[in-house]
Amino acid sequence: MSLSIGIVGLPNVGKSTLFNALTKNSVPAENYPFCTIDPSVGIVEVEDNRLYQLSKMSNSKKTIPAIVEFVDIAGLVKGASEGAGLGNKFLQHIRDTDAILEVVRLFEDDKQIHVENRIDPLSDIQIINMELILADLATVSKRLETIEKEVKKGDKEAIKFKDLLLKLKNILESEKLARSILLEENLAKDEEFLKFLKELHLITMKPIMYALNKKCGAKNLDEVSDERYIKLLNYFKENDFNYCLIDAKVEDDLKDFEGEEKSVMRQEISGGGVCDDGIHNLIAESYKMLGLETYFTTGEDETRGWTFKKGSTAPVAAAAIHTDFQNKFIRAEVVASRDLLEFNGYKMAREKGLVRTEGKEYIVKDGDVIEFRI
Repeated sequence: MSLSIGIVGLPNVGKSTLFNALTKNSVPAENYPFCTIDPSVGIVEVEDNRLYQLSKMSNSKKTIPAIVEFVDIAGLVKGASEGAGLGNKFLQHIRDTDAILEVVRLFEDDKQIHVENRIDPLSDIQIINMELILADLATVSKRLETIEKEVKKGDKEAIKFKDLLLKLKNILESEKLARSILLEENLAKDEEFLKFLKELHLITMKPIMYALNKKCGAKNLDEVSDERYIKLLNYFKENDFNYCLIDAKVEDDLKDFEGEEKSVMRQEISGGGVCDDGIHNLIAESYKMLGLETYFTTGEDETRGWTFKKGSTAPVAAAAIHTDFQNKFIRAEVVASRDLLEFNGYKMAREKGLVRTEGKEYIVKDGDVIEFRI
């Protein structure tokens, strides 16, 4: 399953630094706008203690975690929807992703320039979101023009979709994200409308999470009860937006260290204090934002986490391994990872009646350990 999260934001807020920290790769993260032009793609491991416990139980030769894909997209600026700062190209890169991680700078540092020459995270978000809204408004307006011919012919489907497009237009002109249309319960359950909506490829229909980027040792707005941070939190609460706190630079500096050495280096960077980079929480929350869960396969050769869309049936989830497992699916042997671990393997779990056989209609649950039969 290939689902990706686009890392977006204004220039110099820490997008590429975060990408480096997430992927342990190196892409340019210099102190000037538009350093990143072509998007970099990174595969990021999703930490899961269950995976390593299962691997130890099975004495596996290999341990392979579930993954999520992040895309580092160049910084947007005011006017991007009209082409400013190579905006059209960057907006297309965002359209190609499945969700958005919007990075916002939360620290003051005179040595690190800000494209707007000030630190105001809420204003940054409003600039970015407005450019995304304007890009979607252009898409909706163009679609209204093309559908008009069919409306004049009396095409019932075209008339229905014109009404929906007009609703979208009103939402976007009210400076709201297109996703807010799903608050209308009748539309959120209309499969025909949802299909039409998907075909529009609207950017602000994508789920968004905000990464508030701190800097260890600098003035971080959340640590000094700054009014700008309080306004930001109120904005998130009013709009039911998800956010997480990170320190991209700390994790980037530590990306080449592991285990105890990494903990020691973290202490040195923080001057003996505590600097939680928040990266692992960000990865976990990003995984959830995409609606993803994990099932496992385990044995002597390998223990592996497989990514699937929440609510998937067993054959659909099996396709993560290979399409043959979906097309030739017969049944699945399923046990919850917690039960398998509690009884230290299949033998005792079977004796306790915890290993069961499921058919094509079974909805796979997060943490299931599965053997597929084809």
